[in-house]
Formats: sequence, structure tokens, C-alpha cells
Amino acid sequence: MKVSEALKSRITCRAFLDTPVPEETVRKILEEAKYAPSGGNLQPWHAYVVGGERLKEFLAIIAEKQQTAPFGEGTEYDIYPKGLKEPYKGRRFKCGEDMYATINVTREDKTGRLQQFARNFRFFDAPVGIFFAIDRQMGLGQWSDLGMFIQSVMLAAREHGLHTCPQEAWAIWHKTVSEFVGIPEELMLFCGLGLGYMDESAAINQLRTDRAPLEEFATFSGF
Repeated sequence: MKVSEALKSRITCRAFLDTPVPEETVRKILEEAKYAPSGGNLQPWHAYVVGGERLKEFLAIIAEKQQTAPFGEGTEYDIYPKGLKEPYKGRRFKCGEDMYATINVTREDKTGRLQQFARNFRFFDAPVGIFFAIDRQMGLGQWSDLGMFIQSVMLAAREHGLHTCPQEAWAIWHKTVSEFVGIPEELMLFCGLGLGYMDESAAINQLRTDRAPLEEFATFSGF
């Protein structure tokens, strides 16, 4: 698969098949992704992979805690900036509206929206969950490096015929995640990522979010 094909075919998959993904495949993906760039070659990423019965055990713990704390434990960072301005606010709003439209959940259907939100914490039924963490000493530049590593994971997954769902939503369960997978105190949980085979029949996976035209975000000079 060409890189351009991987970029265009990568989506945030929100419905996975229960087809298992071999540990060897996940290891290959992470081995390939480790060649992502990082300033000073710090390689500031840490990945915690969970699958099989261990993943079921973890998701059962989360499901139980959701009964009394549906919005988790709070986050250690702002997932979105406070007072988000345009055009970013509008893009986020439209993305949400378009996604819920695929599953016929209206804005007024609070129960339906909460149920869909809760599916985040089943990794949308993906057979593999990966948590990404970064040393608390690191700054904005290294967070960028972590993002490039995660993107590399997602593109490598496409080459293996797999799809992914990057989920910053997992940040609301940072205490439980850290305790379960053994993330040390000096590291901060950034996000989770579901990995598996996409359910092609699921309506929600038909969503393709908009992208701004080149002229809106790129400035050229000297050509």
C-alpha cells in the first residue's frame, strides 16, 4: 500500500469486528512505527498494548466504574482548548453532527449520545487496545513527536489491512488505566487507540470527515 493510500483510507473506526489480531502483527506495527521522527532522537513515546482476556478484564473494570462515574476521573490535560474559536469550533461541531447522523442519534437524544460516548470505553469492540504515554518532563515539542509516532502506528496498521481509532477520551480514566497497565508516575497517559479489522457494514464507518481546501491552510511563496 502506498503512503498516500494509507493516508486517504485511514479513518477513525468506531465499529470493529471481533476477528483477533495476532500479537506478532501488533509487534510488527510498533517496530515499523518506531522510525517516526523525534527532535534530538529522544523517542519520547511509551506504548502499553492490551488484548485477549486481559483486555476483557480491563474493560469489565471500566464498565463497572462507569455505573457511578460515567464521565470518569477527570483529565490531566485539556483535550480541547477552552473557548475554542472558529474555524475549529465549527469543524468540531460538524464532525459530531455528521457522526451521530450516521447512527440516527439526534442532538435531543441525550441517552443515545451517552450510549455512543460510552462505547469509547470498549474500544468500539476492537480486539486490541494500545495506550500511549509520555514522560512528564517533556514539553510541547516532544508531544508533537508522540503524535507523529501515533500517526505512524495508524499508517502502518493500514498496510497490514487493519484500522484504528485514536481516542483521547481515555484520558478521563488515566488513574485506572495507569494502575491496570502499570504506567509509572513519571509518565502521563495521553490517549488510547483501538486496533483491529473494521466492520465494513457499520453505518458509522461510512463517515468521511471534511477536509479544508489547500488554499485555506497553506501559503506558498517563491514559486
